[in-house]
Amino acid sequence: MSTTHTWVKSTYSGGEGGQCLEWQPSAVASGAVPVRDSKDPLAGTLAVRPAAWSSFVLFAQDHSV
Repeated sequence: MSTTHTWVKSTYSGGEGGQCLEWQPSAVASGAVPVRDSKDPLAGTLAVRPAAWSSFVLFAQDHSV
């Protein structure tokens, strides 16, 4: 049985097609957070630990323009 996870675009991604990041919140329970470039989803996925993802999100929030 396969599980399909939904990709969610970052709320910091603009609608103009610039720097876009997607992640799979439903996969966090597995111990990894899949992340990919929404402009090129077939290019590959980076999986990071939930604690690292949380740190990245907090950093992005603190340094947003």
